Amino acid sequence: MGLHTIRYVLPALLIVVGFVILAVADDELRWDGWAMCVGSGLALLLLNVLYRYGIKGDQERDDEERAREYLAQHGHWPDERP
Repeated sequence: MGLHTIRYVLPALLIVVGFVILAVADDELRWDGWAMCVGSGLALLLLNVLYRYGIKGDQERDDEERAREYLAQHGHWPDERP
């Protein structure tokens, strides 16, 4: 639950707080607060997306390595019929 909170809830909360600041704050703080909160939320969200994309490549390499080991033992790829 903690990881889910950091990945999705925290960025969403920062973006919502940014729009609340935009609606509630006076002119001096309004745009700076909005930009800081929304920018932070979007940066966290993008960081999580890029991390997930990077992990996907590692998983594909591991799958390929297991398939090559299977080929070496059995003489055919795992998804082919012998």
